[in-house]
Amino acid sequence: MTVGPWPLSESGTGVLEKAATGIEGFDDITFGGLPRARATIVTGAAGSGKSMFGVEFLAQGARAYGEPGVLLSFEETADELVANAASIGVDLRAMADEGTLVVDSAAGDLDDLVQSGAFDLEGLLLRLAAAIDAVGARRVVLDTVETLFSTLPDETTVRREFARLLRWLKERDLTVVVTAERGQQGRLTRHGIEEYVSDCVVVLDHRVEDEVATRRMRVAKYRGSPHGTNEFPFLISGRGLVVMPLHHDELTEVSEERVSLGIPELDTMVGGGVFRGSTIMISGSAGTGKTSIAACAADAACRRGEKALFLSFEEPSGQVVRNMRSIGLDLQHWIDKGLLVVQHMRPAITGLEAHLASLHMILDEHPAEVVVLDAVASLSRGVASYASASAVARDIAMLRLRGATTVLTALAGTHDDPHTDVSASSLVDAWLLVRNVENDGERNRLLMTIKNRGSFHSNQVREFLLTDDGPRLVDVFVGPDGVLTGSAREQQEARDASTEDARRRDQERRRASIERRREEVEAQIATLRRQLEDELADFADVDDSAADEAADRAAERADSAARRVGGGGP
Repeated sequence: MTVGPWPLSESGTGVLEKAATGIEGFDDITFGGLPRARATIVTGAAGSGKSMFGVEFLAQGARAYGEPGVLLSFEETADELVANAASIGVDLRAMADEGTLVVDSAAGDLDDLVQSGAFDLEGLLLRLAAAIDAVGARRVVLDTVETLFSTLPDETTVRREFARLLRWLKERDLTVVVTAERGQQGRLTRHGIEEYVSDCVVVLDHRVEDEVATRRMRVAKYRGSPHGTNEFPFLISGRGLVVMPLHHDELTEVSEERVSLGIPELDTMVGGGVFRGSTIMISGSAGTGKTSIAACAADAACRRGEKALFLSFEEPSGQVVRNMRSIGLDLQHWIDKGLLVVQHMRPAITGLEAHLASLHMILDEHPAEVVVLDAVASLSRGVASYASASAVARDIAMLRLRGATTVLTALAGTHDDPHTDVSASSLVDAWLLVRNVENDGERNRLLMTIKNRGSFHSNQVREFLLTDDGPRLVDVFVGPDGVLTGSAREQQEARDASTEDARRRDQERRRASIERRREEVEAQIATLRRQLEDELADFADVDDSAADEAADRAAERADSAARRVGGGGP
Protein backbone atom coordinates (compact mmCIF):
# COMPACT_ATOMS: atom_id res chain seq x y z
CA MET A 1 0.00 0.00 0.00
CA THR A 2 1.31 3.45 -0.91
CA VAL A 3 0.90 6.30 1.55
CA GLY A 4 0.81 9.67 -0.15
CA PRO A 5 1.09 12.06 -1.74
CA TRP A 6 1.33 13.97 1.59
CA PRO A 7 4.49 13.52 3.67
CA LEU A 8 4.74 11.67 6.94
CA SER A 9 5.79 13.62 9.99
CA GLU A 10 9.44 13.71 10.95
CA SER A 11 8.81 10.99 13.50
CA GLY A 12 7.38 8.73 10.79
CA THR A 13 4.19 8.10 12.75
CA GLY A 14 1.87 9.40 10.05
CA VAL A 15 0.70 12.32 12.23
CA LEU A 16 -0.33 15.16 9.96
CA GLU A 17 2.24 17.93 9.63
CA LYS A 18 0.89 21.44 9.76
CA ALA A 19 1.92 24.81 8.39
CA ALA A 20 1.36 27.60 10.89
CA THR A 21 -0.61 30.43 9.33
CA GLY A 22 0.59 33.11 11.74
CA ILE A 23 -3.00 34.39 11.86
CA GLU A 24 -3.63 35.31 15.47
CA GLY A 25 -6.02 32.81 17.05
CA PHE A 26 -6.51 30.65 13.94
CA ASP A 27 -3.65 28.30 14.74
CA ASP A 28 -5.26 27.76 18.16
CA ILE A 29 -8.55 26.49 16.77
CA THR A 30 -6.78 24.26 14.20
CA PHE A 31 -4.17 23.02 16.68
CA GLY A 32 -1.22 24.21 14.63
CA GLY A 33 -2.38 25.67 11.33
CA LEU A 34 -3.29 24.32 7.89
CA PRO A 35 -2.31 20.85 6.62
CA ARG A 36 1.18 21.04 5.18
CA ALA A 37 1.56 20.02 1.52
CA ARG A 38 -2.22 19.81 1.18
CA ALA A 39 -4.98 22.06 -0.09
CA THR A 40 -7.34 24.20 1.97
CA ILE A 41 -10.51 25.80 0.64
CA VAL A 42 -11.44 29.17 2.17
CA THR A 43 -15.00 29.96 1.17
CA GLY A 44 -17.42 32.76 1.91
CA ALA A 45 -19.64 35.43 0.41
CA ALA A 46 -18.32 38.60 -1.13
CA GLY A 47 -16.58 40.77 1.48
CA SER A 48 -16.14 37.98 4.01
CA GLY A 49 -12.32 38.25 4.01
CA LYS A 50 -11.23 35.30 1.85
CA SER A 51 -8.55 37.16 -0.07
CA MET A 52 -7.19 38.79 3.09
CA PHE A 53 -6.92 35.35 4.70
CA GLY A 54 -4.81 34.18 1.78
CA VAL A 55 -2.67 37.32 1.79
CA GLU A 56 -1.88 37.03 5.49
CA PHE A 57 -1.18 33.31 5.15
CA LEU A 58 1.49 34.17 2.57
CA ALA A 59 2.84 37.23 4.38
CA GLN A 60 3.23 35.45 7.71
CA GLY A 61 4.76 32.44 5.97
CA ALA A 62 7.45 34.57 4.38
CA ARG A 63 8.10 36.83 7.37
CA ALA A 64 7.72 34.51 10.35
CA TYR A 65 8.48 31.06 8.97
CA GLY A 66 10.85 31.65 6.05
CA GLU A 67 8.50 30.10 3.49
CA PRO A 68 8.23 32.12 0.23
CA GLY A 69 4.92 32.11 -1.59
CA VAL A 70 2.95 32.74 -4.76
CA LEU A 71 -0.31 34.70 -4.95
CA LEU A 72 -2.30 34.16 -8.15
CA SER A 73 -5.61 35.94 -8.52
CA PHE A 74 -8.17 35.22 -11.20
CA GLU A 75 -10.27 38.34 -10.58
CA GLU A 76 -8.16 41.23 -9.27
CA THR A 77 -5.18 42.87 -10.88
CA ALA A 78 -1.78 42.95 -9.22
CA ASP A 79 -2.16 46.64 -8.36
CA GLU A 80 -5.54 45.98 -6.76
CA LEU A 81 -4.06 43.14 -4.71
CA VAL A 82 -1.23 45.38 -3.50
CA ALA A 83 -3.65 48.15 -2.50
CA ASN A 84 -6.01 45.76 -0.73
CA ALA A 85 -3.23 44.05 1.20
CA ALA A 86 -1.96 47.40 2.45
CA SER A 87 -5.23 47.80 4.40
CA ILE A 88 -4.12 45.00 6.75
CA GLY A 89 -0.54 46.19 7.01
CA VAL A 90 0.97 43.89 4.36
CA ASP A 91 3.30 45.41 1.74
CA LEU A 92 3.13 42.94 -1.14
CA ARG A 93 5.33 45.06 -3.38
CA ALA A 94 8.13 45.14 -0.79
CA MET A 95 7.91 41.38 -0.34
CA ALA A 96 8.10 40.90 -4.11
CA ASP A 97 11.19 43.13 -4.22
CA GLU A 98 12.76 41.02 -1.45
CA GLY A 99 12.20 37.88 -3.47
CA THR A 100 9.92 36.21 -0.92
CA LEU A 101 6.65 36.53 -2.85
CA VAL A 102 5.36 36.48 -6.41
CA VAL A 103 2.14 38.45 -6.99
CA ASP A 104 0.48 37.47 -10.25
CA SER A 105 -2.91 38.21 -11.74
CA ALA A 106 -4.68 36.13 -14.36
CA ALA A 107 -7.63 38.51 -14.59
CA GLY A 108 -8.38 38.83 -18.29
CA ASP A 109 -5.86 36.13 -19.24
CA LEU A 110 -8.02 33.06 -18.79
CA ASP A 111 -8.19 32.38 -22.52
CA ASP A 112 -4.39 32.21 -22.61
CA LEU A 113 -4.18 29.97 -19.57
CA VAL A 114 -6.93 27.52 -20.47
CA GLN A 115 -7.53 25.97 -23.84
CA SER A 116 -11.17 25.34 -24.55
CA GLY A 117 -12.56 22.12 -25.90
CA ALA A 118 -10.57 19.52 -23.97
CA PHE A 119 -9.94 22.10 -21.23
CA ASP A 120 -6.18 21.96 -21.05
CA LEU A 121 -4.62 23.59 -17.96
CA GLU A 122 -1.09 23.39 -19.34
CA GLY A 123 -0.76 27.15 -19.69
CA LEU A 124 -1.79 27.72 -16.06
CA LEU A 125 0.54 25.04 -14.77
CA LEU A 126 3.50 26.47 -16.68
CA ARG A 127 2.78 29.92 -15.29
CA LEU A 128 2.52 28.58 -11.75
CA ALA A 129 5.70 26.53 -12.12
CA ALA A 130 7.65 29.58 -13.26
CA ALA A 131 6.42 31.64 -10.31
CA ILE A 132 7.13 28.83 -7.82
CA ASP A 133 10.65 28.30 -9.12
CA ALA A 134 11.37 32.04 -9.13
CA VAL A 135 11.23 32.33 -5.32
CA GLY A 136 11.40 28.70 -4.22
CA ALA A 137 7.81 28.91 -3.01
CA ARG A 138 6.48 26.68 -0.24
CA ARG A 139 3.03 28.27 -0.11
CA VAL A 140 0.54 29.07 -2.89
CA VAL A 141 -2.73 31.00 -2.81
CA LEU A 142 -5.18 30.75 -5.72
CA ASP A 143 -7.70 33.55 -5.28
CA THR A 144 -11.28 33.08 -6.54
CA VAL A 145 -10.48 29.88 -8.41
CA GLU A 146 -14.03 29.19 -9.55
CA THR A 147 -13.59 31.94 -12.11
CA LEU A 148 -11.13 29.60 -13.80
CA PHE A 149 -13.78 26.92 -14.16
CA SER A 150 -16.74 29.16 -14.93
CA THR A 151 -16.84 28.10 -18.61
CA LEU A 152 -16.97 24.37 -17.95
CA PRO A 153 -20.16 22.62 -18.98
CA ASP A 154 -20.83 20.48 -15.90
CA GLU A 155 -19.80 19.89 -12.29
CA THR A 156 -18.19 16.55 -13.08
CA THR A 157 -15.66 18.28 -15.28
CA VAL A 158 -15.07 20.97 -12.63
CA ARG A 159 -14.39 18.39 -9.96
CA ARG A 160 -12.04 16.42 -12.20
CA GLU A 161 -10.01 19.43 -13.29
CA PHE A 162 -9.88 20.91 -9.83
CA ALA A 163 -8.59 17.61 -8.44
CA ARG A 164 -5.99 17.57 -11.20
CA LEU A 165 -4.81 21.07 -10.28
CA LEU A 166 -4.55 20.20 -6.58
CA ARG A 167 -2.72 16.96 -7.34
CA TRP A 168 -0.17 18.89 -9.40
CA LEU A 169 0.41 21.27 -6.46
CA LYS A 170 0.64 18.45 -3.88
CA GLU A 171 3.28 16.67 -5.95
CA ARG A 172 5.47 19.73 -5.47
CA ASP A 173 5.05 19.60 -1.67
CA LEU A 174 3.20 22.93 -1.62
CA THR A 175 0.78 24.13 1.05
CA VAL A 176 -2.13 25.60 -0.87
CA VAL A 177 -4.99 27.93 -0.01
CA VAL A 178 -7.78 28.25 -2.56
CA THR A 179 -10.45 30.93 -2.08
CA ALA A 180 -13.93 30.38 -3.48
CA GLU A 181 -17.30 32.13 -3.46
CA ARG A 182 -20.03 30.75 -1.21
CA GLY A 183 -22.66 28.78 -3.09
CA GLN A 184 -26.43 28.86 -2.99
CA GLN A 185 -28.90 26.69 -1.08
CA GLY A 186 -26.47 25.64 1.64
CA ARG A 187 -23.55 24.85 -0.64
CA LEU A 188 -20.16 25.83 0.74
CA THR A 189 -18.92 26.85 -2.72
CA ARG A 190 -20.51 28.02 -5.92
CA HIS A 191 -20.26 24.64 -7.65
CA GLY A 192 -20.92 22.71 -4.48
CA ILE A 193 -18.19 20.14 -5.03
CA GLU A 194 -14.78 21.72 -4.45
CA GLU A 195 -14.93 20.88 -0.75
CA TYR A 196 -14.88 17.17 -1.58
CA VAL A 197 -11.46 17.30 -3.24
CA SER A 198 -9.70 19.46 -0.65
CA ASP A 199 -8.32 18.41 2.73
CA CYS A 200 -9.48 21.38 4.79
CA VAL A 201 -12.42 23.75 4.39
CA VAL A 202 -12.66 27.08 6.23
CA VAL A 203 -15.96 28.96 6.00
CA LEU A 204 -16.00 32.73 6.51
CA ASP A 205 -19.21 34.63 7.14
CA HIS A 206 -19.99 38.33 7.28
CA ARG A 207 -23.48 38.80 8.65
CA VAL A 208 -25.57 41.71 9.90
CA GLU A 209 -27.58 41.25 13.07
CA ASP A 210 -29.59 44.07 14.61
CA GLU A 211 -27.83 46.54 12.31
CA VAL A 212 -24.39 45.44 13.55
CA ALA A 213 -22.04 43.65 11.15
CA THR A 214 -20.19 40.67 12.58
CA ARG A 215 -17.68 38.21 11.15
CA ARG A 216 -17.59 34.50 11.95
CA MET A 217 -15.20 31.71 11.00
CA ARG A 218 -15.78 27.95 11.08
CA VAL A 219 -13.55 25.04 10.15
CA ALA A 220 -16.09 22.86 8.36
CA LYS A 221 -13.67 20.07 7.48
CA TYR A 222 -10.14 19.03 8.39
CA ARG A 223 -8.98 15.61 7.26
CA GLY A 224 -6.68 13.81 9.65
CA SER A 225 -6.75 16.38 12.44
CA PRO A 226 -8.91 17.49 15.36
CA HIS A 227 -10.09 21.08 15.21
CA GLY A 228 -12.50 23.51 16.77
CA THR A 229 -15.89 22.97 15.18
CA ASN A 230 -17.72 26.02 16.55
CA GLU A 231 -18.09 29.38 14.91
CA PHE A 232 -15.45 31.82 16.10
CA PRO A 233 -15.59 35.60 15.77
CA PHE A 234 -12.80 37.26 13.85
CA LEU A 235 -11.85 40.74 12.80
CA ILE A 236 -9.97 42.25 9.87
CA SER A 237 -7.91 45.09 11.27
CA GLY A 238 -4.96 47.21 10.25
CA ARG A 239 -2.76 44.50 11.77
CA GLY A 240 -4.35 41.65 9.85
CA LEU A 241 -6.87 38.98 10.80
CA VAL A 242 -7.52 38.26 14.45
CA VAL A 243 -9.52 35.20 15.45
CA MET A 244 -10.92 35.11 18.97
CA PRO A 245 -11.21 31.54 20.21
CA LEU A 246 -12.52 30.85 23.70
CA HIS A 247 -9.31 29.76 25.37
CA HIS A 248 -9.31 26.68 27.55
CA ASP A 249 -5.62 26.85 28.40
CA GLU A 250 -4.88 25.98 32.00
CA LEU A 251 -2.95 28.43 34.10
CA THR A 252 0.49 27.05 34.88
CA GLU A 253 1.11 29.45 37.77
CA VAL A 254 -1.33 30.71 40.37
CA SER A 255 -0.21 33.65 42.48
CA GLU A 256 -0.51 33.71 46.27
CA GLU A 257 0.24 37.45 46.34
CA ARG A 258 -2.55 39.76 47.37
CA VAL A 259 -3.07 43.21 45.90
CA SER A 260 -5.08 46.10 47.27
CA LEU A 261 -8.32 47.34 45.74
CA GLY A 262 -7.49 50.83 46.97
CA ILE A 263 -10.01 50.91 49.86
CA PRO A 264 -8.45 49.69 53.13
CA GLU A 265 -11.74 48.61 54.68
CA LEU A 266 -12.62 46.66 51.54
CA ASP A 267 -9.24 44.93 51.55
CA THR A 268 -9.98 43.82 55.12
CA MET A 269 -13.37 42.46 54.04
CA VAL A 270 -11.76 40.19 51.41
CA GLY A 271 -9.00 38.87 53.63
CA GLY A 272 -6.27 41.44 53.04
CA GLY A 273 -6.75 42.15 49.33
CA VAL A 274 -7.53 40.01 46.29
CA PHE A 275 -5.21 37.48 44.71
CA ARG A 276 -3.08 38.82 41.88
CA GLY A 277 -4.40 37.58 38.54
CA SER A 278 -7.91 36.96 39.85
CA THR A 279 -11.15 38.32 38.41
CA ILE A 280 -13.41 40.48 40.55
CA MET A 281 -16.94 41.49 39.61
CA ILE A 282 -18.67 44.47 41.21
CA SER A 283 -22.39 44.39 40.56
CA GLY A 284 -25.17 46.68 41.60
CA SER A 285 -27.93 48.90 40.33
CA ALA A 286 -27.32 52.30 38.77
CA GLY A 287 -25.69 54.88 41.01
CA THR A 288 -24.29 52.50 43.60
CA GLY A 289 -20.63 53.46 43.04
CA LYS A 290 -19.39 50.46 41.04
CA THR A 291 -17.20 52.56 38.76
CA SER A 292 -15.73 54.40 41.75
CA ILE A 293 -14.61 51.14 43.37
CA ALA A 294 -13.09 49.96 40.08
CA ALA A 295 -11.30 53.28 39.67
CA CYS A 296 -9.83 52.88 43.16
CA ALA A 297 -8.38 49.52 42.09
CA ALA A 298 -6.75 51.14 39.05
CA ASP A 299 -5.46 54.02 41.19
CA ALA A 300 -4.00 51.56 43.73
CA ALA A 301 -2.18 49.70 40.94
CA CYS A 302 -0.61 52.92 39.69
CA ARG A 303 0.45 53.81 43.24
CA ARG A 304 2.32 50.49 43.32
CA GLY A 305 4.10 51.49 40.12
CA GLU A 306 2.10 49.03 38.00
CA LYS A 307 0.37 49.71 34.69
CA ALA A 308 -3.42 49.80 34.61
CA LEU A 309 -6.02 49.85 31.85
CA PHE A 310 -9.50 51.30 32.34
CA LEU A 311 -11.95 50.46 29.54
CA SER A 312 -15.29 52.21 29.81
CA PHE A 313 -18.14 50.86 27.71
CA GLU A 314 -20.49 53.73 28.52
CA GLU A 315 -18.73 56.92 29.62
CA PRO A 316 -16.19 58.82 27.50
CA SER A 317 -12.70 58.66 28.95
CA GLY A 318 -12.60 62.39 29.77
CA GLN A 319 -15.84 62.07 31.69
CA VAL A 320 -14.45 59.18 33.73
CA VAL A 321 -11.39 61.22 34.68
CA ARG A 322 -13.53 64.24 35.59
CA ASN A 323 -16.01 62.25 37.64
CA MET A 324 -13.33 60.50 39.66
CA ARG A 325 -11.91 63.86 40.75
CA SER A 326 -15.13 64.38 42.73
CA ILE A 327 -14.09 61.56 45.10
CA GLY A 328 -10.45 62.59 45.35
CA LEU A 329 -8.95 60.36 42.61
CA ASP A 330 -6.61 62.12 40.20
CA LEU A 331 -6.47 59.65 37.32
CA GLN A 332 -5.00 62.25 34.98
CA HIS A 333 -1.81 62.20 37.04
CA TRP A 334 -1.28 58.52 36.26
CA ILE A 335 -2.22 59.03 32.61
CA ASP A 336 0.45 61.72 32.31
CA LYS A 337 3.01 59.37 33.89
CA GLY A 338 2.19 56.63 31.38
CA LEU A 339 0.93 54.19 34.01
CA LEU A 340 -2.78 54.41 33.16
CA VAL A 341 -4.75 54.23 29.92
CA VAL A 342 -8.42 55.21 30.05
CA GLN A 343 -10.27 54.38 26.85
CA HIS A 344 -13.87 54.49 25.75
CA MET A 345 -15.24 51.59 23.68
CA ARG A 346 -18.70 51.13 22.20
CA PRO A 347 -19.16 47.42 21.45
CA ALA A 348 -22.84 47.96 20.69
CA ILE A 349 -21.77 50.01 17.66
CA THR A 350 -18.57 48.30 16.59
CA GLY A 351 -19.66 44.74 17.32
CA LEU A 352 -18.33 42.16 19.74
CA GLU A 353 -15.59 41.02 17.38
CA ALA A 354 -14.16 44.52 17.12
CA HIS A 355 -14.34 44.83 20.90
CA LEU A 356 -12.43 41.59 21.44
CA ALA A 357 -9.80 42.41 18.85
CA SER A 358 -9.40 45.97 20.14
CA LEU A 359 -8.90 44.73 23.69
CA HIS A 360 -6.30 42.30 22.37
CA MET A 361 -4.39 45.05 20.57
CA ILE A 362 -4.62 47.56 23.43
CA LEU A 363 -3.10 45.01 25.82
CA ASP A 364 -0.32 44.29 23.34
CA GLU A 365 0.51 48.01 23.28
CA HIS A 366 -0.09 48.64 27.00
CA PRO A 367 0.46 45.41 28.97
CA ALA A 368 -1.37 46.10 32.21
CA GLU A 369 -1.25 44.34 35.56
CA VAL A 370 -4.73 45.59 36.46
CA VAL A 371 -7.54 45.87 33.90
CA VAL A 372 -10.94 47.44 34.54
CA LEU A 373 -13.87 46.61 32.25
CA ASP A 374 -16.52 49.10 33.25
CA ALA A 375 -20.19 48.46 32.45
CA VAL A 376 -19.82 45.06 30.78
CA ALA A 377 -23.61 44.86 30.55
CA SER A 378 -23.23 47.08 27.49
CA LEU A 379 -21.93 44.02 25.66
CA SER A 380 -25.41 42.52 25.78
CA ARG A 381 -27.16 45.37 24.02
CA GLY A 382 -28.49 44.44 20.63
CA VAL A 383 -27.09 40.91 20.70
CA ALA A 384 -28.25 37.54 21.92
CA SER A 385 -27.48 36.75 25.53
CA TYR A 386 -25.25 33.83 24.59
CA ALA A 387 -23.16 36.10 22.37
CA SER A 388 -22.53 38.65 25.12
CA ALA A 389 -21.82 35.90 27.66
CA SER A 390 -19.33 34.39 25.21
CA ALA A 391 -17.64 37.76 24.72
CA VAL A 392 -17.27 38.28 28.49
CA ALA A 393 -15.94 34.74 28.88
CA ARG A 394 -13.36 35.41 26.16
CA ASP A 395 -12.34 38.67 27.83
CA ILE A 396 -11.88 36.95 31.19
CA ALA A 397 -10.00 33.99 29.68
CA MET A 398 -7.63 36.22 27.73
CA LEU A 399 -6.90 38.51 30.70
CA ARG A 400 -6.42 35.55 33.03
CA LEU A 401 -3.88 33.99 30.66
CA ARG A 402 -2.05 37.32 30.60
CA GLY A 403 -1.90 37.30 34.41
CA ALA A 404 -3.90 40.51 34.77
CA THR A 405 -6.01 41.28 37.81
CA THR A 406 -9.38 42.05 36.26
CA VAL A 407 -12.16 44.16 37.74
CA LEU A 408 -15.57 44.01 36.05
CA THR A 409 -18.49 46.26 36.84
CA ALA A 410 -21.93 45.01 35.87
CA LEU A 411 -25.45 46.30 36.22
CA ALA A 412 -27.43 44.01 38.50
CA GLY A 413 -31.12 43.28 38.49
CA THR A 414 -33.61 44.03 41.22
CA HIS A 415 -32.90 44.14 44.93
CA ASP A 416 -33.92 40.51 45.25
CA ASP A 417 -31.94 39.39 42.17
CA PRO A 418 -28.25 40.35 42.27
CA HIS A 419 -27.38 38.51 39.06
CA THR A 420 -26.28 40.44 35.99
CA ASP A 421 -27.25 40.32 32.32
CA VAL A 422 -23.86 38.96 31.27
CA SER A 423 -24.00 35.75 33.34
CA ALA A 424 -20.43 36.12 34.60
CA SER A 425 -20.90 35.20 38.24
CA SER A 426 -19.60 31.65 37.76
CA LEU A 427 -16.52 32.91 35.87
CA VAL A 428 -15.24 35.39 38.45
CA ASP A 429 -13.17 34.67 41.55
CA ALA A 430 -14.63 37.38 43.79
CA TRP A 431 -18.03 39.01 43.67
CA LEU A 432 -18.91 42.25 45.43
CA LEU A 433 -22.48 43.47 45.54
CA VAL A 434 -23.43 47.12 46.11
CA ARG A 435 -27.04 47.96 46.86
CA ASN A 436 -29.16 51.04 47.34
CA VAL A 437 -31.44 51.04 50.38
CA GLU A 438 -34.17 53.57 51.12
CA ASN A 439 -35.00 54.47 54.70
CA ASP A 440 -36.65 57.52 56.23
CA GLY A 441 -36.82 59.32 52.89
CA GLU A 442 -33.20 58.90 51.86
CA ARG A 443 -31.10 56.52 49.79
CA ASN A 444 -27.91 54.93 51.07
CA ARG A 445 -25.45 52.32 49.79
CA LEU A 446 -24.56 48.96 51.28
CA LEU A 447 -21.69 46.71 50.21
CA MET A 448 -21.29 42.98 50.81
CA THR A 449 -19.10 40.14 49.61
CA ILE A 450 -21.03 37.42 47.77
CA LYS A 451 -18.03 35.15 47.23
CA ASN A 452 -14.25 35.15 47.30
CA ARG A 453 -12.71 31.91 46.06
CA GLY A 454 -9.88 30.47 48.10
CA SER A 455 -9.93 33.18 50.73
CA PHE A 456 -11.61 34.38 53.89
CA HIS A 457 -14.18 37.09 53.38
CA SER A 458 -16.41 38.98 55.72
CA ASN A 459 -20.08 38.11 55.96
CA GLN A 460 -20.86 41.59 57.29
CA VAL A 461 -22.80 44.24 55.41
CA ARG A 462 -21.00 47.58 55.40
CA GLU A 463 -22.28 51.02 54.51
CA PHE A 464 -20.48 52.42 51.46
CA LEU A 465 -19.77 56.16 51.40
CA LEU A 466 -18.43 58.32 48.59
CA THR A 467 -16.58 61.25 50.15
CA ASP A 468 -14.32 64.03 48.91
CA ASP A 469 -11.39 61.99 50.20
CA GLY A 470 -12.37 58.79 48.44
CA PRO A 471 -14.71 55.88 49.08
CA ARG A 472 -15.07 54.61 52.64
CA LEU A 473 -16.74 51.69 54.32
CA VAL A 474 -18.30 52.16 57.74
CA ASP A 475 -20.01 49.73 60.09
CA VAL A 476 -23.76 49.77 59.94
CA PHE A 477 -25.69 50.18 63.20
CA VAL A 478 -27.73 47.18 64.23
CA GLY A 479 -30.28 47.96 66.91
CA PRO A 480 -33.76 47.07 68.04
CA ASP A 481 -35.20 48.62 64.91
CA GLY A 482 -32.89 46.68 62.56
CA VAL A 483 -30.04 47.91 60.38
CA LEU A 484 -29.63 51.69 60.39
CA THR A 485 -27.82 53.55 57.63
CA GLY A 486 -27.34 57.13 56.54
CA SER A 487 -29.04 59.77 58.65
CA ALA A 488 -30.63 57.17 60.89
CA ARG A 489 -27.20 55.73 61.60
CA GLU A 490 -25.76 59.21 62.13
CA GLN A 491 -28.60 60.13 64.49
CA GLN A 492 -28.13 56.94 66.44
CA GLU A 493 -24.41 57.54 66.52
CA ALA A 494 -25.11 61.09 67.74
CA ARG A 495 -27.39 59.74 70.47
CA ASP A 496 -24.75 57.21 71.42
CA ALA A 497 -22.12 59.93 71.40
CA SER A 498 -24.34 62.16 73.55
CA THR A 499 -24.89 59.32 76.02
CA GLU A 500 -21.19 58.62 76.08
CA ASP A 501 -20.46 62.32 76.55
CA ALA A 502 -22.91 62.54 79.47
CA ARG A 503 -21.34 59.47 81.02
CA ARG A 504 -17.91 60.96 80.52
CA ARG A 505 -18.96 64.30 82.08
CA ASP A 506 -20.51 62.49 85.06
CA GLN A 507 -17.29 60.57 85.51
CA GLU A 508 -15.35 63.82 85.32
CA ARG A 509 -17.58 65.38 87.98
CA ARG A 510 -17.19 62.36 90.22
CA ARG A 511 -13.47 62.33 89.61
CA ALA A 512 -13.24 66.06 90.49
CA SER A 513 -15.31 65.54 93.66
CA ILE A 514 -13.13 62.65 94.72
CA GLU A 515 -10.06 64.73 93.98
CA ARG A 516 -11.35 67.54 96.16
CA ARG A 517 -12.19 65.11 98.95
CA ARG A 518 -8.73 63.59 98.61
CA GLU A 519 -7.17 67.02 98.88
CA GLU A 520 -9.29 67.82 101.96
CA VAL A 521 -8.33 64.57 103.63
CA GLU A 522 -4.71 65.10 102.80
CA ALA A 523 -4.94 68.63 104.25
CA GLN A 524 -6.47 67.23 107.46
CA ILE A 525 -3.78 64.61 107.64
CA ALA A 526 -1.14 67.28 107.19
CA THR A 527 -2.68 69.35 110.01
CA LEU A 528 -2.85 66.37 112.34
CA ARG A 529 0.71 65.46 111.42
CA ARG A 530 1.88 68.98 112.33
CA GLN A 531 -0.03 68.84 115.62
CA LEU A 532 1.52 65.51 116.40
CA GLU A 533 4.96 66.82 115.57
CA ASP A 534 4.39 69.85 117.82
CA GLU A 535 3.27 67.62 120.65
CA LEU A 536 6.26 65.39 120.11
CA ALA A 537 8.49 68.45 120.14
CA ASP A 538 6.91 69.73 123.37
CA PHE A 539 7.24 66.33 124.90
CA ALA A 540 10.87 66.20 123.92
CA ASP A 541 11.49 69.61 125.52
CA VAL A 542 9.80 68.52 128.78
CA ASP A 543 11.76 65.32 128.74
CA ASP A 544 15.02 67.19 128.28
CA SER A 545 14.19 69.61 131.16
CA ALA A 546 13.35 66.74 133.50
CA ALA A 547 16.63 65.10 132.64
CA ASP A 548 18.55 68.29 133.33
CA GLU A 549 16.78 68.75 136.69
CA ALA A 550 17.50 65.18 137.63
CA ALA A 551 21.14 65.68 136.74
CA ASP A 552 21.30 68.84 138.81
CA ARG A 553 19.73 67.12 141.81
CA ALA A 554 22.14 64.26 141.50
CA ALA A 555 25.05 66.65 141.36
CA GLU A 556 23.83 68.46 144.45
CA ARG A 557 23.45 65.21 146.42
CA ALA A 558 26.91 64.16 145.34
CA ASP A 559 28.36 67.45 146.44
CA SER A 560 26.55 67.31 149.79
CA ALA A 561 27.82 63.80 150.40
CA ALA A 562 31.35 64.85 149.61
CA ARG A 563 31.25 67.57 152.17
CA ARG A 564 29.99 65.26 154.86
CA VAL A 565 32.73 62.74 154.18
CA GLY A 566 35.42 65.42 154.45
CA GLY A 567 34.46 65.94 158.18
CA GLY A 568 32.95 68.87 157.39
CA GLY A 569 31.75 70.98 159.96
CA PRO A 570 32.72 74.46 160.34
